[in-house]
Amino acid sequence: MPELPEVETIRKGLEKYIVGKKIIDVELLNTRLLQGQIVHLKGVQMIAVRRFGKGLVIDLDNHYSLAIHIKLTGQFIYKGPEAQKIDQDKKLVGDLPSKFTRVIFKFNKNSVLYFNDMRRFAWLKVVKTNELNKIPFFNELGPEPFKDLKLDYFQKVIKKSNSAIKSLLMDQKKIGGIGNIYSNDALNLARIDPSRKASSLTDKENKKLFEAVHAVLKRGLRYGGATEINFVNAIGQGGKYQEHFLTYGRQKQKCYNCGDIIKKIRLSGRGTYYCSSCQK
Repeated sequence: MPELPEVETIRKGLEKYIVGKKIIDVELLNTRLLQGQIVHLKGVQMIAVRRFGKGLVIDLDNHYSLAIHIKLTGQFIYKGPEAQKIDQDKKLVGDLPSKFTRVIFKFNKNSVLYFNDMRRFAWLKVVKTNELNKIPFFNELGPEPFKDLKLDYFQKVIKKSNSAIKSLLMDQKKIGGIGNIYSNDALNLARIDPSRKASSLTDKENKKLFEAVHAVLKRGLRYGGATEINFVNAIGQGGKYQEHFLTYGRQKQKCYNCGDIIKKIRLSGRGTYYCSSCQK
């Protein structure tokens, strides 16, 4: 599932291409996807795009917002005069609209925003802007890196938990935005075994992990996110972080820390990659 760097990459692209545009029409190709009144999306201007963990919010000038979770395979792809010469990744996007296109937002001057979702897990909700916190996903989201996640809170949450440290990092109610990819890589960078009980970490290890989380997320942002399944940015281009994974998806390959072989195990039902030699 796309994580903080992927969703932030989408947010930046949407902010660049759609903020200030007026929605002329909305073509809903999957009525089960959208919750709320579609009338609140028509004839209004998009004034901001915000991100909360793995979630997105598009604010409208009528005091309504479109709350979005793209889940596993959601894609926002903009096509318009400003992006006419940009090459999209046809393997990830295909021709638009495609059989996976669920919503089409139409603007003036031949500008269009497609929302695709191959697996149909995503959700879009039209809500009053001042009622966003009534959506459980946003209301229950923990503090996230680069915003409000502080070291003292990070250490406090870890010391109180008997969960495996990797599972804790992925708990969106404790810390927002971190998923399987970046938790694996952060733990490798901090040289901590992903299956260790969180409360067993020392203050020094906590600080090292806190810094590692920020470091791998910054790398993810720098490379435009990771395309593992079909992630693309807002103009249909794949990310590059998958070319720089530290451990994720690299079982039987050499660890960059020590040169030993990376192993794959299952932890809380998720594929987990680590080096047993240097991650203790």
